[in-house]
Amino acid sequence: MKPILKLYRGYANEQELIVFGHVFKPSTAGNYEFEKKRFKNARSIIRMFRVKTIANTSVYLEHDGEKIHTKTLNDGYFKFCIPLKKKDHTGYGWNDYHVSTVYRGQEIREKGTFIRPHEGNLGFISDIDDTFLVSHTRNPFKKLYILLWKNINDRRIFEDVVPHYQALSTAGRNKKDEKNAFFYVSSSEWNLYKFIVKFTEKHELPRAVLLLKDIKTSLTDFFFTGRGSHNHKFDKIKHILEFYPHLEYVLLGDDSQHDPILYQDICKIFPLTVRAVYIRQTGSHKKSEVTKVLKNIESIGVSACYFKNSSDAIEHSTAIGLIS
Repeated sequence: MKPILKLYRGYANEQELIVFGHVFKPSTAGNYEFEKKRFKNARSIIRMFRVKTIANTSVYLEHDGEKIHTKTLNDGYFKFCIPLKKKDHTGYGWNDYHVSTVYRGQEIREKGTFIRPHEGNLGFISDIDDTFLVSHTRNPFKKLYILLWKNINDRRIFEDVVPHYQALSTAGRNKKDEKNAFFYVSSSEWNLYKFIVKFTEKHELPRAVLLLKDIKTSLTDFFFTGRGSHNHKFDKIKHILEFYPHLEYVLLGDDSQHDPILYQDICKIFPLTVRAVYIRQTGSHKKSEVTKVLKNIESIGVSACYFKNSSDAIEHSTAIGLIS
């Protein structure tokens, strides 16, 4: 069996291209089946957390007639940050890229995609669990149960999320083929990348760059999926805002974990860059501490919406002129 070269969606601006992925040891890791029932679904999910990575192996990015060489980090992760030349022919929208590695003298080559956003004014950053995917993050045991026993067809999405996100993805656009840049930033690990992509495609959510947490490689890690420090989310969101400084951003999250505090910190650093913050209410009552945080966000000129139903978020987006 050959190693598995897994590529993720990358992104570019006028000066730099960033693409990334993992190299895994030969296994059945690429054969996940998310439409199987119960035990078969659970087996696929568990397999995703038993992958073995390959450290310090050579990978090659093909770009603009060059073959650029680097090596994987200790966890099998690789990342290319490539300066773009003025004569670079990369187009706007979604573009293909190719990365290869060599195993026993044989080249393994895969195709990924990256976005170079069309010129525009808006960017969107959304959490995943309990923001659009019903995950019951506040109850770790229920979250694990659903992850194991509910296949991709049985997993629920919040009502009216799709029309809201679709409207945001075309906000301010006159051409149908041009979309705003979307990023899904989550404390879910890279292990769940394929599941998240399939789920968002199934429900016709905007195609987005995913920025997830470090890969997990043991069954023990599985029981703590999505938990622990959320500092990586702050770092990744801050990076996006710095990478595309000309955009105004909308941040979407929920009140099950740390999104309100995290988004407040981002707004304090980028008071002219964040246009609005949306926080979903996941319990039966609004949290007083979240209400207080959102009022503080509004005090620095950023619009905020604490909502139970996405229909209320749509109404707010219309009221502030984000969507028509």
